[in-house]
This record gives sequence, structure tokens and C-alpha cells, in this order.
Amino acid sequence: MRDPFLSRAKTVHPLAWVLDPLEGESSLVVRPMFSCRAVYLRGRMVLCLAPKAEPWRGVLVPTERAHQAALVAECPALRPHDVLPKWLYLPEAAASFERDAAWLVARARGGDPRIGIEPGGSNRRRRKRALKLAAAPARSRP
Repeated sequence: MRDPFLSRAKTVHPLAWVLDPLEGESSLVVRPMFSCRAVYLRGRMVLCLAPKAEPWRGVLVPTERAHQAALVAECPALRPHDVLPKWLYLPEAAASFERDAAWLVARARGGDPRIGIEPGGSNRRRRKRALKLAAAPARSRP
């Protein structure tokens, strides 16, 4: 099986070590997402590892806005992401990055309902297309 952390140049993703505690997890799926790696457990996207320059260098935590305050209270290094404010962000530059990244992985592995979203979380495009199709006049078939 192809290692999801290896790019075409066969370099290891710089944050791959964050997922070491999940190694034996049967539901673990890691997929490329832009220049990041999206991490899925039990079908939910729970983390996104970002290796680029700020604000894309660290761990993004997909979560609902309603859960953000509680997660930030438990892990003060988390903050809303500058570009994706609906997700929380743990910058790699944070002094507590390694400890907090391990904490996030442990919470995700334990099934913390505050961490993660269902894939395809926004149905906006599907709804827009459905409305467009519903508004279009019916075509007759020859």
C-alpha cells in the first residue's frame, strides 16, 4: 500500500510523527488535501496536518463553532484559523505544540465528539444544485 505521507519526491511529511499513536487504529485513513494531510478516524475528518508557511503550518482541528470555546479552554494554544475560522488551529510555533498535538490525537482517538466533522460537511453546493435543478423547466425526452 502506498504511504500517504510520502509525496511524489518520496519525502516524509514533516508532521507525520503526530499520528504515531494512531498506528494500530483500523479506521485510520490519511488523504492528501491540498498541500496538507487530512486525517480520518471512524469516517470523520478529525485533524488536518499542514506543513507550509503560516497560517498553514501546524494542526488544523475541524470542529463545529459551538465546540470551539470548550476546546480552547482545555488547550489554550488553539485558536480559530485565520483563513478557516470555523476550524481551530494549533500553530507549530506554539511552545506547547508537541504536548498539545498529542492531546488532540488522544481526544480524537477517544472519540471526543467535539473534534471532527463528517466528510462533505457543507451541503451548500448540493442544495444549490438541487434548487437549480428544481427551478429548471422539465425537458421532454425524444
